[in-house]
Amino acid sequence: MLVDTHAHLNFPAFDKDRNKIIEKCLENDLWLINIGSNYETSKKAVEIAQNYPEGVYASIGLHPINLDTGLVKMRVDASEGSHFEKEFDFEKYKKLANSEKVVAIGEIGLDYYWKPKTKRKLELFKEKQKDLLLKQLKLAKELNLPSHQKFGSGGLPVIFHCRMAHQDLIEILNFQFSISNFQIRGVMHGFVGTIDQLKEYLKMGFYIGFNGIIFKKIDGINFEENIKATPIEKILIETDCPYLMPSAARRSFREGGQNQEDRNEPLNVKYVAEKIAQIKNLSFEQVAEITTKNARQLFKLE
Repeated sequence: MLVDTHAHLNFPAFDKDRNKIIEKCLENDLWLINIGSNYETSKKAVEIAQNYPEGVYASIGLHPINLDTGLVKMRVDASEGSHFEKEFDFEKYKKLANSEKVVAIGEIGLDYYWKPKTKRKLELFKEKQKDLLLKQLKLAKELNLPSHQKFGSGGLPVIFHCRMAHQDLIEILNFQFSISNFQIRGVMHGFVGTIDQLKEYLKMGFYIGFNGIIFKKIDGINFEENIKATPIEKILIETDCPYLMPSAARRSFREGGQNQEDRNEPLNVKYVAEKIAQIKNLSFEQVAEITTKNARQLFKLE
């Protein structure tokens, strides 16, 4: 069994064949969590999960690049949709979380990739993203709803997105840990950072999510070193589909003579597991068993 802990089958890229893909995943003993990036995709993730008695779950949240700060030109991605929000509606998201299928808040965090060019605007841009993050951490803390009693008094776990902003995120999280008894639990989704940043997140107790990006070469990032340094008991596997198709998946399609569109799917999470097994000198079965156990433990998957 495998768990894709970060999928986006709730995005328009899967409107034509979503149910078929999910059925195929369940037939192949693959469970998945669909992740919200704004209210519309969060709502869609919940609606999808509620159609299945087990194996399909949802996370809700407002992604930092879906916050309309008024300071940058908003990026429109047809595969995702273009639902930008000027403010975070705390109560609306909290009501959406009533579903027992909601297992996390996310993806939330900081993203400085698309940013203003002037110093003053950049400062305001970062402050707005940080404020959004803090509001959603508060939401995670407050979600001790009857439908989520399985999480205990600690609130819901958090799925963090961070791009080109690790130092700010680490400072915020360290401060939150220092001023509150609230033990933030969660995962650093699709981790792209240095070994020192990785150690900071592990010290905080977070899980580390790896996806198809580990097949790429990115200046300053050593994915093999990061995977080796992360205890297998702290690793989650994911696809981030429809993005980041593993190169091994593309190669497999070509060798099989298939014409595959450039759209990642949850079943390709097996290639991530295989790569991690190779790097950590473990069997595929060991990686599958332990990462599934990790996902069940963090998200209380039943």
